[in-house]
Amino acid sequence: MGMKFDPSMLRSYFIAGTQDIKDDRTIGEVLKQALEAGISAFQYREKGPTSLTGDAKLKLGRNLRALCTDYQVPFIVDDDVELALETNADGIHVGQKDERVTKVIDQVNGRLFVGLSCDTAGQVQIANETAGISYIGSGPVFPTGSKTDADPVIGVDGLAKLVTVSKLPVVAIGGITEDNLKELPATGVAGTSVISMIAQSDDIFRTVKAMNAAFAK
Repeated sequence: MGMKFDPSMLRSYFIAGTQDIKDDRTIGEVLKQALEAGISAFQYREKGPTSLTGDAKLKLGRNLRALCTDYQVPFIVDDDVELALETNADGIHVGQKDERVTKVIDQVNGRLFVGLSCDTAGQVQIANETAGISYIGSGPVFPTGSKTDADPVIGVDGLAKLVTVSKLPVVAIGGITEDNLKELPATGVAGTSVISMIAQSDDIFRTVKAMNAAFAK
């Protein structure tokens, strides 16, 4: 059994894979800095034409998993049940275009918590009625460059509406920067999840501190 889900895990949620590191650092080095800086969760999302597969992906997953264990921060895998189970992940995150979330819930059988991406009220309502989902990821809130297949921007108002509909804690995603971060607590989200804001930060400590300060309870 991994860590039990807690909404505070969503405060400063870092998502990354090798494709998101744009300089000569390794993803392990970036993650270690982010963990030192105080991120509340990490999701390993290896997606894109340059990303790792097979044994290389599993090996890296295990290494990143071990780093998260050292810092007692939950390790979440994006959309790969097999990898999540093989790395002893704490959670798995599923998108609307991925395998059906009900199938994933059955496969992980209570061993991992499950997060689901929802960007419409209809999707949130279905999630509300689905036993076994712990949290919802909603966005993109702002225009984003990290995901080539990103959905239309929902904006801060759209995000606030989804939070109102949701019975589950919501984490915001998409185009979040240190400048627009302060617009998000008023929506009622539990925190923010980011890729490039941390992966391409010129000062990871400052960035993560800003994320945690915005949602200091």
